[in-house]
Amino acid sequence: MSQPHKPLPAWADVILIPLINIALAFLVSGIIIYLIGEDPVKAMEILVRGAFGDSEVIGYTLYYATNFIFTGLAVAIAFHAMLFNIGGEGQAYIGGLGVALVLLMFDHVLPFWLLLPLAIAAAMLFGAAWAAIPAYLQAYRGSHIVITTIMFNFIASNLMVYLLVNVFIVPGSMSPESRVFDENAWLPTMQSLLGHLGITVESSPLNLSFLIALIAAVIIWLYIWHTRWGYALRTVGASEPAAEYAGIDSKKVIMITMLISGALAGMAGINEVMGVQHKLLLDFVAGYGFTGIAVALMGRNHPVGIVLASILFGALYQGGAELAFDMPTVSREMVTTIQGLIILFSGALTYMNRPWLEKLFGMFATQDNTQKGGA
Repeated sequence: MSQPHKPLPAWADVILIPLINIALAFLVSGIIIYLIGEDPVKAMEILVRGAFGDSEVIGYTLYYATNFIFTGLAVAIAFHAMLFNIGGEGQAYIGGLGVALVLLMFDHVLPFWLLLPLAIAAAMLFGAAWAAIPAYLQAYRGSHIVITTIMFNFIASNLMVYLLVNVFIVPGSMSPESRVFDENAWLPTMQSLLGHLGITVESSPLNLSFLIALIAAVIIWLYIWHTRWGYALRTVGASEPAAEYAGIDSKKVIMITMLISGALAGMAGINEVMGVQHKLLLDFVAGYGFTGIAVALMGRNHPVGIVLASILFGALYQGGAELAFDMPTVSREMVTTIQGLIILFSGALTYMNRPWLEKLFGMFATQDNTQKGGA
């Protein structure tokens, strides 16, 4: 007689299943690398060393992870209300525009301690504003949020091209980008922050926005699971008719949730525009909005999982670049394939391993009960 399937413990569902999925993705990736004539063990060693080998590459890994935390949180909070926000790319783009406008206007006038909160507010406001119209169309007109947010990505891209070519471009320059901000408006790097504490690290793009991203993750955790607004959000996600029956205004919840989601995505502009580029330029989002979807899926839409998944994808970005450099046979496209396999196993095949794990845990539970009964 087959063992009955028992519900998995929470730790197995949140930690064990993702780890198994990641291991399977790397196993398949190793087979592919072996088939093209390279040593998969050596490739993995290069990838890990390229992502965590010294303070410089760790800085690059966490720099990439910062953007993924913001966009992953944006996807996650919307998903808890059963809203699939695909517009993180455009919202991050427009959020960066808001940051640039504040800094271009006030970088020579205001001190840094005033510029930073103004830039954060602008990033959130512009990102939220870009999510507001798709949110309204979903809540009050029945338009599908996936379609409208995808369309707004293209609108944001074309809007930024127009603005950078015709408005913000430096006179006489051939490059579509704004002037460089005054150094007073640059986010401090993690190298300088740690230097004040007597800790020496190598130079990298990692900056204060990483700490801001971690704070955002804590705030979103508190909001979703420890406030009445978060309860309303999760209720709408579980069943909109039931939420309406309970007296929750689902349309208002959809609007608020999407505004918060857009604001979080817009925060990626703080890292890129204020922290790294120090100017507004084309394509600074570099696909971070779309990667945030995979990060949220892998992190089970929980802030802790999203932070860990962001670090993993940051490692793949940084370590993958080192791997493509040290092993020319393993091209950048091959690294993208590895990322795709992780997304496949952690997203589309998330619950592939659940049945046999439930059976395994059920067998152990049965043995424990038998031993206790015998005792």
